[in-house]
Amino acid sequence: MSWASRRRFFILLGIGAVGVAFLAAILISTFYKAPSCSDAVQNQGEFGIDCGGPCPYLCTEQAHAPTVLYTKALAHADGGTDVVALIENANATTAAKDVSYSIVLYDGHKVLLQQVNGTIDLPPATKVPVYAFNVPTGKHAVASAFLTIDPGAPHWYTVQGDPRVRPIVSNITLGGASDAPRVDALLTNGSLTTLSNIQAIVIVHDDTGEVIAASQTIVPVVPAQGEATATFTWNAAFSSVPTTVEVLPVVPLP
Repeated sequence: MSWASRRRFFILLGIGAVGVAFLAAILISTFYKAPSCSDAVQNQGEFGIDCGGPCPYLCTEQAHAPTVLYTKALAHADGGTDVVALIENANATTAAKDVSYSIVLYDGHKVLLQQVNGTIDLPPATKVPVYAFNVPTGKHAVASAFLTIDPGAPHWYTVQGDPRVRPIVSNITLGGASDAPRVDALLTNGSLTTLSNIQAIVIVHDDTGEVIAASQTIVPVVPAQGEATATFTWNAAFSSVPTTVEVLPVVPLP
């Protein structure tokens, strides 16, 4: 091969190399996607698909599933049904926001009467109440109620301590007439932040621990380092003698 031929060969080889590099760069920029926590692939040291490792959310196996402690249907004298449930997140350093749940109501023949869906926050090491008011069930009596949470529904993440600012409940008093019971509770805000529109749920138990009544209210304002009263009323007598009353503020995760 002559010197001119060799020179031409190396020039073409260089041009070809530049072209291949340019084409490779285009293909990489077009088709290559850097590993992320939303690419539906287990990579970059993740413990599962898009969970664990460098990702903000934990894998389902890294946290205890929430426990539904009870679900209770409470019939109105004039029709309709309230439902109250209590859910426990036993994880000390794990929380989840906007967790989907489903409540189903059945009659005595196990016929589905109604289904109610919603979402709740699960702060760490906390029992969270759920209250559904006046669920329509027609003229059918509710024989059983169940609240369920899909094990994969919570997107768990690690948190040190409860990040919420919550009022402290004290001075719970039961009064009113027998056919118009009333519960009052004092909410105390020890923080420097004014709390607004605090949802509070009351659950009344008899001496066997059975839930016999429940209700909810919204406290418009609990001033910073101040107090406010949450009041709950009913327009019918309780089904049995009330023994224990608990008032649970529901404060969402930040």
